[in-house]
Amino acid sequence: MAQEVPFVPALDAANLDPERGTKYEFPRDLRGYGRHPPDPQWPGGAKVAVSFVINYEEGSERTVLNGDDRSEEILSELIYKRQGERNLGTESDYEYGSRVGVWRLLNLFESFNVPITAYAIGQALEMNPDVVKALKDGGHEIASHGYRWIDYHHMPAEVEKQYIVRQLEVFKKLTGEFPGGWYIGRQSPRTKALIWEVYKEHGLPLLWESDSYCDDLPYWIDVPAEKDVEKPEGMLMLPYSFDNNDLKFHSGSGAFTPDGFFQYLKASLDTLLAEAESGSPKMMSIGLHCRIIGKPGRSQGLKKFLEYVHSLPKGDVWVTRRMDIATHWREKFPYRPGHL
Repeated sequence: MAQEVPFVPALDAANLDPERGTKYEFPRDLRGYGRHPPDPQWPGGAKVAVSFVINYEEGSERTVLNGDDRSEEILSELIYKRQGERNLGTESDYEYGSRVGVWRLLNLFESFNVPITAYAIGQALEMNPDVVKALKDGGHEIASHGYRWIDYHHMPAEVEKQYIVRQLEVFKKLTGEFPGGWYIGRQSPRTKALIWEVYKEHGLPLLWESDSYCDDLPYWIDVPAEKDVEKPEGMLMLPYSFDNNDLKFHSGSGAFTPDGFFQYLKASLDTLLAEAESGSPKMMSIGLHCRIIGKPGRSQGLKKFLEYVHSLPKGDVWVTRRMDIATHWREKFPYRPGHL
């Protein structure tokens, strides 16, 4: 078998991005806020704003039942491929999240009076509308995680746009509201621009977007499609986290025990608290999945961290929803084109 010849870029090679120069090209920013980030002025003088996120995806993963060509292969206890047929083991593991895990997590958070943000898949909510009622009754935020929990990378722009529109329709029907915030995760190079475009076409406000992992504070980005707009509005990014995330239980480089998960979250928060003492308050996101941290043993790591947060001096940590962080940031740091 002939070996594939590795690609060797020329010195000072040209930009090969197929989206370059289009409305989809969001430029990279490797500088950010630099060594001296702004003081976020969190309410009550809090040192760290903490956002707990529950990803609600169960039922919308890849399966031939949903018209996919294969069964889901990631973020499950059982990882083996099934092409063109059902993987009943993986389906059952996902069902644990919607049948048991989500209720264990909501019960735990509400026992500590902690509001969360749900990254909710529209199709998953359609399959279990009881979750919508529980989230609303608990005062939690229901944000958009896309209509399907699939990889959008190779999806044609016009089809991905249809998925975004469907998500808006489903959210309005099930929750009575359009989602103010979005996180896709397995995004395409066009996702952010398409979300912005759909919201503009529907005359809706996009409060925040979280397909970013590059900072410990919210920040603004310019939208390429607004280049020649008289009054651009920009896009507010609330960075998410892949390290403070229970997906590490299914990663070769992550935390494998409940105590390991707790210790990592505690180390992250302690570092941010120390930086705040030096005059640089930050934000911390914690990503959770009903079928992962919702398992009995793993949930103890989350409970231990909630107990730790509760033990800190009152006012040190602002535990809140992403919509509240976004609203605060917009009030304190309005968008200025060309500025974070």
